[in-house]
Amino acid sequence: MNDAAKKIQRVYLTLTLGNTLAASFIWGINTLFLLDAGLSNLEAFAANAFFTAGMVLFEVPTGVIADGWGRRTSFLLGTITLAVSTYLYYVLWQISAPFWMWAVVSVLLGLGFTFFSGAVEAWLVDALRYSGYEGGLEGVLGRGQMVQGVAMLFGSVAGGVIAQATDLGLPFLVRVAVLGAMFAVAFALMHDVGFSPERSTHPLRATRAVLSASIDNGLRNPPVRYVMLAAPFSAGVGFYVFYALQPYLLDLFGDPKAYSVAGLAAAIVAGSQIVGGWLAPHARKLFHRRTSVLLVAGGLGGAILLVLGFTRIFWVALALLAVWAIVGAAAMPVRQAYVNDMIPSKQRATVLSFDSLIGSSGGVVVQPALGRGADLYGYPASLAMAGVIEMMALPFLVASRRQGAAADQASTESAASGEESLA
Repeated sequence: MNDAAKKIQRVYLTLTLGNTLAASFIWGINTLFLLDAGLSNLEAFAANAFFTAGMVLFEVPTGVIADGWGRRTSFLLGTITLAVSTYLYYVLWQISAPFWMWAVVSVLLGLGFTFFSGAVEAWLVDALRYSGYEGGLEGVLGRGQMVQGVAMLFGSVAGGVIAQATDLGLPFLVRVAVLGAMFAVAFALMHDVGFSPERSTHPLRATRAVLSASIDNGLRNPPVRYVMLAAPFSAGVGFYVFYALQPYLLDLFGDPKAYSVAGLAAAIVAGSQIVGGWLAPHARKLFHRRTSVLLVAGGLGGAILLVLGFTRIFWVALALLAVWAIVGAAAMPVRQAYVNDMIPSKQRATVLSFDSLIGSSGGVVVQPALGRGADLYGYPASLAMAGVIEMMALPFLVASRRQGAAADQASTESAASGEESLA
């Protein structure tokens, strides 16, 4: 990796570290926070579903902003939007607001995250290619995931400890402060390189044009389409399991006020992301095709959740959680590299946002459904059901594999150019 590429990677890792740190302060206690505000399990996971619905609604428009106005602009807007909506969440908790207010602000939170999704990854890939980097993306994306894990490890544990020492609201205010600092960092360090925004005086026309291009390079490209169609099952389950583990583990632990235990659960997921990010390029070398990694990870992940659903021992549940998280984390950079090598630069942010949109749509349905299952049958049964749903992604991954895409085996920019001619 040359010096220019190393500089791009350092900026990417800095942005990833700060952004994840800000977000993770509440990840370990979010469900407990919602339940403490007076929401039922159904309402708490419905609020999360409105969050994912916001991501579905705004993924493409914010992707257009990233491709049309710049990835830096999109990132800066994301920090502002997420800081404001997080503070509103704190206000709703203070006043014990009715559910409809939580739904509205949850949509705004989703909007904040859509400014990030696709934009940072697209910025990284284009800047690396511009700098002359021609290596595989798994290594760089894996390092990014390791940094995410470190940030999440610190942030989730700190959030749980802060909540136990003070109250469940303070971690939300800490997130707001860190987001303000990240705005300043991104303003100084993040500049669009290797990409020229194409601004339009007709935003709606630009939205239609970019959306059409994202569909052409996404859903109409068979190997990309099937990977996207697998996302609602795996992403929806991922959303639910992460947040359901907080009250589930507290119940196994036997102390509903041990908020640091909830933070520990998130921290184990974070530590597993570090290990998974390190494993990603090594896992890729073990298999001839990228889809093999995805299929093995999907099958193992679903099986682990089935076992987790029948576990009643706290420490065994923690161990299973760690293995589940490592498996998913090791597969994620491989999936990102696979998709990125099949889409062109001009529509990269929008296609990636469109991919995130489809994944988030699964969360809109899966989270409240499994939350209702938890109300009726308990958290263990809902986790077992989640394992079955995760395995529903496997046939779509098999279909993508059967397309014989060059990116399934290649790991360089040549894969992307080859796929453009095949699409």
